[in-house]
Amino acid sequence: MEAIRFENVYFSYGEGENEPFALSGVSLSVEEGEFVAVLGHNGSGKSTLARLTNGLLSPASGKISVFGMDAAEQKNLFEIRKNVGVVFQNPDNQTVASIVEDDIAFGPENVGIPREEIGKRIDFALNAVGMSEFRTATPARLSGGQKQRIAIAGVLALRPKIMILDEATAMLDPRGRKEVIDVVLRLNREEKITVVLITHFPEEALLADRALVLNRGEIVMQGAPADILCREEELETFNLALPRSVELCRALRRGGLDIGDALTPEALAEELLAVLPAGKTAEEEEGPKGARAPGDGGRGSVLCRGLTHTYNPASPFATQALRGVDADIAAGEFFGVIGHTGSGKSTFVQHLNALIKVPSAEKKYKPKKPKKGETLPPAPVLKVDGFDLTDKRTDFRKLRSKVGMVFQYPEYQLFAESVAADVAFGLKNFSDGLTPEETERAVREALETVGLDYAEVKDRSPFELSGGQKRRAAIAGVIVTKPEILVLDEPAAGLDPLGKREIMQLLHKIHKEWCKTVIIVSHDMNEISENCTRAAVFSEGKIVAEEAPAELFRNGGMLESLGLDVPFTAKVTELLGRGGVHIRSDFTAADFAAKVLEYAGCAGGERDA
Repeated sequence: MEAIRFENVYFSYGEGENEPFALSGVSLSVEEGEFVAVLGHNGSGKSTLARLTNGLLSPASGKISVFGMDAAEQKNLFEIRKNVGVVFQNPDNQTVASIVEDDIAFGPENVGIPREEIGKRIDFALNAVGMSEFRTATPARLSGGQKQRIAIAGVLALRPKIMILDEATAMLDPRGRKEVIDVVLRLNREEKITVVLITHFPEEALLADRALVLNRGEIVMQGAPADILCREEELETFNLALPRSVELCRALRRGGLDIGDALTPEALAEELLAVLPAGKTAEEEEGPKGARAPGDGGRGSVLCRGLTHTYNPASPFATQALRGVDADIAAGEFFGVIGHTGSGKSTFVQHLNALIKVPSAEKKYKPKKPKKGETLPPAPVLKVDGFDLTDKRTDFRKLRSKVGMVFQYPEYQLFAESVAADVAFGLKNFSDGLTPEETERAVREALETVGLDYAEVKDRSPFELSGGQKRRAAIAGVIVTKPEILVLDEPAAGLDPLGKREIMQLLHKIHKEWCKTVIIVSHDMNEISENCTRAAVFSEGKIVAEEAPAELFRNGGMLESLGLDVPFTAKVTELLGRGGVHIRSDFTAADFAAKVLEYAGCAGGERDA
């Protein structure tokens, strides 16, 4: 039986005759129990497809049916929404209650599930996403990744016949992503729930029975995921990129190795073990990539000692997020911050420009006097770009002009009537006495730095921009003051592969030209290995490791125990080692390819992976 059917569906968000279609003539059929992956660049129409399926949007023309029910008929909408559960990108858009268990119960209660059964479903859903201990917590006080788990649990509790996940794992750590996908797979295989997975992760798409690619509102490719993900020319035509693994295979082929395309570490290791001689000894590296002297808190650097933070102290909701963080970030670094969901990463970086202040920096702070015989713990140290963030006399306004902060989903920072006004807002707040001409010049430079045409976008509403343009405009609003330290919390989350690559290239351009230090929070270990000089690993509110990626990712067991992962190249390296082929690289794709070719005796090697 067909679970979903689209027949020549058109949809536009605008009402004018010349408004572009978000979906243009889409026809598709999804069978009951099928697992379909939907790929496409940002703005291709993937989320529109999800919203049309469960009746949140109505098509301009064409027909949509769910289990034979016509979505255009009002009487069918309740039953359709009962059977089609959607998990969106941003969990804040789905939270409705002030307590986690009430939020999960909201859907089942509204479709008439008996109270006793609701309790069982809450237990099942929380266990499925690993959030049982947060049953009585307040969603607003959870981290972004934890909120996303709760949003997924809310849909799982409905036990829908169709589950649509719209980039639902984008904000989760690797372990959380795997746990959620495992649950979805189990529901698909054992209970025959139909799954539509909108994703940018190739490893998730490979799990599907079928993949389809959207481009500018049209379905342009359909077929087996492994086949689609290897079609380079077509993917590039549709603003997508080859998976990292396939790019690596093709770099090795160009270097002289006779191997096929591989989409998993296991497949690539098998290909390489078939052509590489075992038993050779790889040459040792000269030293870890990008090792630097520790930061001292001066310009462009961070010095942190004993930093603690508790949300809602002296209340029933008290949560200790940081438990004595020690960190050194030197001027000139491209520094990574990684850790499981709720490990304290975002809390730490929000201290770096005093969005969260150390207690002693608060205006009403009074030093605590020790009781008789009591020894107070040492005061924390937090020096950033030459500012002492533990001192209430610090000029925090000036600090924030020097330490820029870009949040998760930075497009939600946009608020002004025009793009130019939005970008100029921070500049006017942090800079006194600028003439209109100087402001315009700075705004123009910031927008052009992030790849936006000033003349084209300056007078447009930021809310009219595409998703990728919004993110660039939000970054422009932060870099317009030319900060010496730029902090970004998951800057590439939710972007398609090409968008991620462009954002990282942009950050390197800024870093090279004028920004002393870049700090990024990320769950993508490939992103960390390819871009960072060093990285800190957070767990349970502390930094448990702080090393160059070349050293950090050799300890895969430690990272796995913390709910993290290692880069694709590190996985392949470990599998090769088990087969007697020992390669030592810094885990960037280019260096790994070069070391493999060198090991194989191929002249020169390649560094363009």
